Amino acid sequence: MATVAGCLDEAAAPATIIVKDRSITILIVDDHPMVRSGARIMLDLPGLEVIGEASSGPEAISFVKSRCPDIVLMDVGMPGMDGLEATVAVRAACPRSAVIIVTGDPGNGFVRSAVNAGAIGYLRKGASREMLVQAVRLAVTGVSLFDSDAIASLGSAGTDGATGNDETEKLLSSLSPREVEVLRHVAAGLGNKEIASTMNYSVGTVKNVIQRVIEKLGAADRTQAAVFAVRAGL
Repeated sequence: MATVAGCLDEAAAPATIIVKDRSITILIVDDHPMVRSGARIMLDLPGLEVIGEASSGPEAISFVKSRCPDIVLMDVGMPGMDGLEATVAVRAACPRSAVIIVTGDPGNGFVRSAVNAGAIGYLRKGASREMLVQAVRLAVTGVSLFDSDAIASLGSAGTDGATGNDETEKLLSSLSPREVEVLRHVAAGLGNKEIASTMNYSVGTVKNVIQRVIEKLGAADRTQAAVFAVRAGL
């Protein structure tokens, strides 16, 4: 099962990708040909177009530099350059390319590393076709989708940067009721337009509120703010 975890910081994550009148373009990165073939078959749907495959990080980076796909499905356990290094390089080569990590279960610390590298989503290998397609379609709108266990690990105590109860309460008390409500919606996976519609605000107002929340929490980006909300029980 996967959970929509909220948008990544719009300044750092891929902006909403305009794909009107064209298909979402996808690059599949995995060192196993059978995995790439399987993903290609799962993504053989109207509105989606697999425009390339890569078997290594360097191949992926080269492809992204020349084609800048909307979505990069990135394996991690590849020889030479691993998927996290490749994710950082891909995001640098084409900031509008959204990277979704698709891999096994390398442990809690990895999930945080994937977020820090710039991944907008995390799915385990073996995810259903429906979940994979959903992750791809959400990613082009700037919304992240993570495996539910991944979200739990991001919000678990004992991870780097975890705040204690006293500090959590102090940070929460610094937020206005409106800021707390917006943060709840961010953690629930709503994009700015959805939050604006739900709270009867303009999109600009929502963006300003989220920026204030990020600053008050001392978070690096929107994802970290969402993680804080999960850990704080919001």
